[in-house]
Amino acid sequence: MNDASPIVRKGRKFDQVLDGARDVFMVDGFEGASVDDIARAAGVSKATLYSYFPDKRLLFMEVANMECARQSQSAIDCIDMTAAPRDVLCQAGKHFLRFITSKFGQQVFRICVAESDRFPEIGRAFYKSGPERMRSEMGEYFRTAVERGDLDIEDFTLAADQFGELCKADIWPRLMFGVIDSVSDADIDRVVDNAVETFLARYGT
Repeated sequence: MNDASPIVRKGRKFDQVLDGARDVFMVDGFEGASVDDIARAAGVSKATLYSYFPDKRLLFMEVANMECARQSQSAIDCIDMTAAPRDVLCQAGKHFLRFITSKFGQQVFRICVAESDRFPEIGRAFYKSGPERMRSEMGEYFRTAVERGDLDIEDFTLAADQFGELCKADIWPRLMFGVIDSVSDADIDRVVDNAVETFLARYGT
């Protein structure tokens, strides 16, 4: 696919293309996924695929937006927002860290960074599809937890951002710089459990 302008056209087979692309990207990643494989999985011709997505990066990011939104909704649906802070933070943190350290999550981040100068819309759309939503949900949870007397926070949005950064400690930078190539559930548990303790030491009542 070429470097055409980032225009995505909708049509009757749009969702069909996205579903097929998701299946291929989730298995083969961005670099490994071929246009032929995506078209075959989607049950459309290459011409139809190109008519919707003139650039493979745009297709990947559209899939990424869909998947990130799905992951965010899954986290929101699975977490009991009326539970104690320790439980909510542990669940949210582990869900978040598993996604961003997955092969798919890493590729999304790298493409957002690589294409940010030419296609700033890519990063903005991805941010709105998931990270911004989770940030808002966590901020709202902090507000209700403060009202219950469970937490002592003044800036809810900043606290949500701080918790996210605590959950990325150690693992995320080493993964991004190629020091390690994978993380285990034990690694995620260790980082998130410590992030929760650090956060509660600052904001717990």
